[in-house]
Parts: sequence; C-alpha cells; structure tokens
Amino acid sequence: MAMRRDDCLRVLARHRGDAIVVATYQAGFDWMRIAPHPLNYVSIGAMGQASSHALGLALGRPDKRVIVLDGDGSLLMNLGTLATIAAAAPANLIHFVCQNGCYEANGSHPLPNAAAIDFPAIARGAGIAHTAAFDDIAVFEAALPAFLATPGPVFAALHIVAGDPSPQDYAYIHSAEARRRFKDALTG
Repeated sequence: MAMRRDDCLRVLARHRGDAIVVATYQAGFDWMRIAPHPLNYVSIGAMGQASSHALGLALGRPDKRVIVLDGDGSLLMNLGTLATIAAAAPANLIHFVCQNGCYEANGSHPLPNAAAIDFPAIARGAGIAHTAAFDDIAVFEAALPAFLATPGPVFAALHIVAGDPSPQDYAYIHSAEARRRFKDALTG
C-alpha cells in the first residue's frame, strides 16, 4: 500500500506549528503549494543535501523544531548524513523520507534495488533510535502527533505515490526574495 504524497503533506501541515521545514525536489514543490510559509527552506539543486541542511538548521536553532522532507533518491546520494545526524543527536530534528522507489525529479528512473531498501533499518543501523514507516494515511495521521513529540532525531519512511501536480517555480525558489523571506523569518 502507499499514500499520496500531497495527502501526507496536508496531514503534516496541520501539525507543523512554527517548525522550519526543509523540503527537496517534488516534496518541496508540493509543500510550497500546500503549506506556504516563510520558514520553508526548499533544497533544490543540491540532491542529497536536504538532511544535511536540516541538521545545520537544527543545530543552529535548537529552540525550533526542524522537519526535513527528503526523497528516497536524494537520501541514497547521502546516506552518511544518517550517521552524522545520529552523532549530533539534535532533539529537534524530524526526518521524513518520501519513498516512491524512483528518482522522480530526474525522469522517474527506478532506484537500484528499490523494493528491498528499508530506510528505517538503515537509520537505526546508523544510530537513530526512533524510526517508523507509514503506508496508510489514517495510521500516519493517528501516529503523527506522538511521533512529532518524540525527542529527536527521529526518522520515518513515507511510502508514497505522486499526488496532484504542483507548479515547479524554480525562479522563485532560487530568488533573492525567497532567501530574504527565509532569513528574516529565521532570525526574526
């Protein structure tokens, strides 16, 4: 079973509060459409780096919850980040990986060995104690408040399929305005 990514993000948006959200590629475009906010940090053009960016923000702003919306292809490009996150142990970091078995941003090419990849097991093996996997939207919605309240770092795989398409506004996400809005919200 799998959930629609946009449905997952709508559930998460209801529980976001004032968290910083670092989102990459298609999850980033969907998140901008579903939950626009000055504390959205869209990590496009740095495949594999969203979790590293989120770690830096979590360490720099321990007073704020930081949520990362990663892609499975992106995370595969930087698996070492899981060990680095576990070692740094930021209590305010929540890491979600949208697992659809493909490099969606690059033409939906399949991930190697996609059916066998167990991201929560990889995260546990790297030292992240609290992990989960969700493939049912009702179960995800029921578990989310307690999951978000668990001291981090925490990690969950969201088994997803694409939802409704979102505009891919690269001009905005790379703009000085987007960077200024995020900086002002982060430091304000």
